Amino acid sequence: MRDELLQRREREAAFKQAVIDKLTHENAILKRLKFAAQSEAFNAGQKSLLEETLDADLAAVAAEIEALEPGKPQGDKQQPKRQPLPPHLPRREIRHEPQDTTCGCGQPMQRIGEDVAEKLDYQPGTFTVERHIRGKWACRCCEKITQAPVAPHVIDKGLPTAGLLAQVLVAKYLDHLPLYRQEAIFQRAGHLIARSTLAQWVGECGVQLQPLVDALAAELLRQPVLHADETPVAMLKPGHGKTHRAYLWSYCTTSFNPIKAVVFDFADSRGGQHVRDFLGLPGTQDKPGWQGQLVTDDFSGYKACFELGVTEVGCMAHARRRLHELWASHGSTIGEQALKFFIQLYEVEREVAEADSDARREARRRRSRPVADALHHWMGQQRQKIPDGSATAKAIDYSLKRWQALARFLDDGELPIDNNWVENQIRPIALGRQNWLFAGSLRAGKRAAAVMSLIHSARINGLDPYTYMRDVLERLPLHPASRIDELLPHRWRPIASA
Repeated sequence: MRDELLQRREREAAFKQAVIDKLTHENAILKRLKFAAQSEAFNAGQKSLLEETLDADLAAVAAEIEALEPGKPQGDKQQPKRQPLPPHLPRREIRHEPQDTTCGCGQPMQRIGEDVAEKLDYQPGTFTVERHIRGKWACRCCEKITQAPVAPHVIDKGLPTAGLLAQVLVAKYLDHLPLYRQEAIFQRAGHLIARSTLAQWVGECGVQLQPLVDALAAELLRQPVLHADETPVAMLKPGHGKTHRAYLWSYCTTSFNPIKAVVFDFADSRGGQHVRDFLGLPGTQDKPGWQGQLVTDDFSGYKACFELGVTEVGCMAHARRRLHELWASHGSTIGEQALKFFIQLYEVEREVAEADSDARREARRRRSRPVADALHHWMGQQRQKIPDGSATAKAIDYSLKRWQALARFLDDGELPIDNNWVENQIRPIALGRQNWLFAGSLRAGKRAAAVMSLIHSARINGLDPYTYMRDVLERLPLHPASRIDELLPHRWRPIASA
């Protein structure tokens, strides 16, 4: 028994050391990229985005290494000296005193001084300073000194409050403002914060928020029906001066599910293995993979999932889109006739959108099933009259070949008719690409996906993303890991109303 315990501890130590070695190697590469000469192929805007990405990655790697080696001394690492905050900024004092100033000997303690720490806070458009004053109390009899402990913070001994960190994250990942633009905005508001500092904050916040994102993904994978889609994002290849196509995969619950959640997963390719990894497929006996119903378009990357136990649910909007293109581009009468069937199907969906699952299923069987059967029969007849290879043949074949998956929603009130819900979650991301230009690294893309998962989940739950992120960043340092689910957007409640 003792030998087994020793062997297990040795394996754990070896695994942890391997992770540390991997992160140390990654840290060295990032430092070389940051401080080595950069390619002249970058223009000024691209260079600033690359540098802020590297600063964020370096901070994230350092935070991960520190978490694995919490007791290791930092050696001769030099901490930059913090400049005092400008005296013209408004200040708000927050006093921290011990709950009990009576010494154990029974004598009252005397206040002998205080420690003051200033943190930079930000309300949209205005900087303020929080002055945290911790009084020192001493007992003349026992020569004992007591003081209120330093409140834990998401960035230990950091300058920013949770409000400032929330502003930076929401502006970057919801409002699509790169850090060099935020730097200029903050300067106009009265205080210049270097983008390298902002990048370090972003990197450290990404590491601290990851357990919450993991809990959100676990919650998502407990749902029986999910949407999935993907959108391309350019990712920089450091050292090459070029970008290549990466992908942001999106998974979310349906609009019928009371749990509103979306999780983004950044990957360096469009390969189907990324979907299988997220869904835990093929799974093991101890940890089976997800086996629910997946609503997707017809991208081939999902096909292997359907061979591993996942049920395919087709997207009627994609089928309709191909026939609509025939009518809109060429005035096709076949396309026009087909659209009349789809109009009837979607009319039923609008009427039962707020109904419960049983009522929705009954309405679909009674009203939508005859229309869908007629559409299927009509397309089969039209296809016999159309030569192979034509645009009309391809549009009809798309539906005929996938009809079983497309019609699956007719017998299940929990299934949506199409994949538009997840596409609506991706749309803000697609708009943001105009400001991102590219993802600076795989780590930066994954960090962006993680933070966006929380922010956009808060948004679709009707929350103000800034208020949510500020509260989570304030509570996270002391929140028990066993109760992390309480901070998920669909379960979150402000402390005041708890």
